[in-house]
Amino acid sequence: MRWVLAVLAALATLGILGTFNFLRPADAVPATQLVPAVQRVAGDPPALPWPAGAAAVGVTGMGVIGTHGDNSPQPLASVAKVMTTLVVVRDHPLTPVQEGDAITVTADDVANYLRQKAAGQSVVPVESGEILNLRQLLEGTLIPSGNNFADILARWDAGSIDAFVGRMNSRAAELGMKKTHFVDVTGLSEHTVGTPSDMIKAGEALMAIPVLAQIVGEGQVSLPVAGVVFNVNYALGRSGIVGIKTGSAPKAGANLLFAAGVKVYGRSLLIIGMVMGESTLDDAFQSSQRLIAAVTVGLVVTAAVSRADPVAEFRSPWGSRTRLVAQTDLGLVAWPGLLIHRRVSAPAVQPPVSEGEPAGSLMAWIGTGAPQSVALATDGPLFEPGGFWRLTRPFTDYR
Repeated sequence: MRWVLAVLAALATLGILGTFNFLRPADAVPATQLVPAVQRVAGDPPALPWPAGAAAVGVTGMGVIGTHGDNSPQPLASVAKVMTTLVVVRDHPLTPVQEGDAITVTADDVANYLRQKAAGQSVVPVESGEILNLRQLLEGTLIPSGNNFADILARWDAGSIDAFVGRMNSRAAELGMKKTHFVDVTGLSEHTVGTPSDMIKAGEALMAIPVLAQIVGEGQVSLPVAGVVFNVNYALGRSGIVGIKTGSAPKAGANLLFAAGVKVYGRSLLIIGMVMGESTLDDAFQSSQRLIAAVTVGLVVTAAVSRADPVAEFRSPWGSRTRLVAQTDLGLVAWPGLLIHRRVSAPAVQPPVSEGEPAGSLMAWIGTGAPQSVALATDGPLFEPGGFWRLTRPFTDYR
């Protein structure tokens, strides 16, 4: 009799478990990505017309696409002032329509100007008691490349040149400029050094700040005492060049950190590059223009995904499946050989799901660029599980 009761109890337990198993909801079905997460852009990168010295070139959103020559740190000369202004505007944000704080020129500032002028440095005339606003000081630092204006900014911002140089090196580290080191705010010292690849990062940071991008694109400005001063970057406007900064010194040669706005396949892009150690600024300008032209024609459009391409799927344990397909084409401007990244963002679904139902998105990007997205939808239905699967789970999986 006991065995009968035991069998009945077992059957009752199985019945209860079976009923529970049959009635409880099926788990949501997650999406599985089908397209490669990382894929190299087809083709070989074209040869670029590199100058004799060190150089690098990149495209905003792609990062550096090519380097040439000695990648050891070299004197930056006045290109260092890019970092000077980056630090100042980080500490004292300014929009393109603002003038910023008013700073009074002191007798010490005038004495410093006279010393630098006597030493043959690049300076902008000032007078004791003259009032300059922050924008004017930034303009005088970047446009005629006034060493004395850079010094005034540094002392005003940090209290001393040494304290400000520390901020410059900290900012460089934040930007990932591993081979750049500053010992002054003007670039006069041969120990203020960097590499073309590093300085592209600084250039991208500067062009991302509207007021600084606006200033480096100005051909001339008028200052209270100095009057009209002209941009030493007289390549502005050539080959789409919209900035950024020149620098030259006996041991540095002629350096140019440049930004050029170009259109490729109807899309606006910013090419940023640097040439170092050229014989003259004319050579630096010409080398930069050749690089800009070559990069412009070398860029391609690559298909991140095409309309109706299956990029992911919902595949259930009971055997029902549906693919997620792109609703539009998505092409990205790219440099051959770079990596294209894709990521599907689709929440798990609870069946039933109809054909053509929206199902998340696919994001794609190249290098450091911002992801672009395309909507996804199901290309067929996803059915609910049948009774047999409900009873036999978790022992039955048809995936």
